[in-house]
Amino acid sequence: MKLKLSALMAMFLPIFAFAEDKLDTGDTAWMMVSTAFVLLMTPAGLALFYGGMTRAKNVLNTYAMVMGAFVVAFVVWIIAGYSIAFGTNESAMLQNVFGGFGNVMLDGIKWTDLSGTYPSYVFIAFQGTFAAITVAIAAGSVIERMKFSTWMVVVILWGLLVYAPVTHMVWGGDGALLFDAGALDFAGGTVVHMNGGLAGLVLALLVGKRAGYPKVAMKPYSILLTAVGAALLWFGWYGFNGGSAFGANAIAGLAVMTTTVATAAAAVTWMLLEWFVFKKPTLLGIASGIIAGLVAITPAAGFVSVGGAFIVGIVGSIIAFFGVVTLKKKLGYDDSLDAFGIHFLAGLWGALATGLLALDDKDLLWDGPLKESGDRMGQFMVQLESVVVVGLFTLIGTVIVYYIASAVTGGARVDEETESTGLDEIVHGENVVNA
Repeated sequence: MKLKLSALMAMFLPIFAFAEDKLDTGDTAWMMVSTAFVLLMTPAGLALFYGGMTRAKNVLNTYAMVMGAFVVAFVVWIIAGYSIAFGTNESAMLQNVFGGFGNVMLDGIKWTDLSGTYPSYVFIAFQGTFAAITVAIAAGSVIERMKFSTWMVVVILWGLLVYAPVTHMVWGGDGALLFDAGALDFAGGTVVHMNGGLAGLVLALLVGKRAGYPKVAMKPYSILLTAVGAALLWFGWYGFNGGSAFGANAIAGLAVMTTTVATAAAAVTWMLLEWFVFKKPTLLGIASGIIAGLVAITPAAGFVSVGGAFIVGIVGSIIAFFGVVTLKKKLGYDDSLDAFGIHFLAGLWGALATGLLALDDKDLLWDGPLKESGDRMGQFMVQLESVVVVGLFTLIGTVIVYYIASAVTGGARVDEETESTGLDEIVHGENVVNA
């Protein structure tokens, strides 16, 4: 495992040549801080972002679903998720999608082991925060009507059966299906955002619409909390994208710049779209544009120029706006907090845009058609293959997980009385407003 991680880091950081693993205190400090940044994104940023958009009677349940998902998913990651995602399978066929159980409970990995220039334990913790936020994203599609017990089972099973194999296929090193194909995903366009966003839609369709949707007005508890959550997510995203350079280096600097540019451009775009379409620019719209920009740039952050970042952010915001405002209404699905409309659609665009806009610079690129032969169309086709494979795997895997979790917990949906009264009071015995 130590040798495999070193090889993986060498591919992620082509401007450095590692003759042997050697601890670098600057890289270690940056990766530890990046891990803390990404951790902040879920139990604070995403939870507030989602909680503010929920009705008052379900705010605490929404927060609990996000925070609960984070802590459970991280435990699952340490127990077996990491091994499945980044382990090595003796079977070449299975290695395409499954890393095996050789590192269950981090067996075989010592605290002194290094991943390139920083401790392997830091790499594992960093990647664990990705696993935790991905399933938490899906919660946004099913809040206000899914049983908390069912959701916890979904988190466990989905982390093992869907997230870890997808991560392995994209980032799992030699022998992994999409890694070998040369797919470019800098920080999780397919692994995190398409994966979590599509899972959310699948779960929403299976559990059904909220009672009264879309005829009953469902007013958000606090747009201010949502805006604060968006700001915290933006802050944490510097660890998400900048940390995915795996060191305090020039690529991390590029990722920080492109992340900032794309996000600001996307927020401005969403604001202008609302101004033009609805005649009123809203704070919720600006916050949504911020998230759309962050999602769209994630797979491209370390590969594109500043000009490319503008294009990724602007187009990503337009696509997500269409998904939230038009597509959901036309198709009639109840994606409560638009996990699919923003995360899947903007993530899909970002993954494909990476193939179109990535700089033809061998110091930035991982292996793939663009690096090997300058074949941009070939790279785009690889990107297209990656989104199709991830989409199909997530779709099928999430359906299986849902039915298992539903069977284990005696049905996935809360009863009518609980949904009417509110999950905060009935499920948790708590209320955000003191009576």
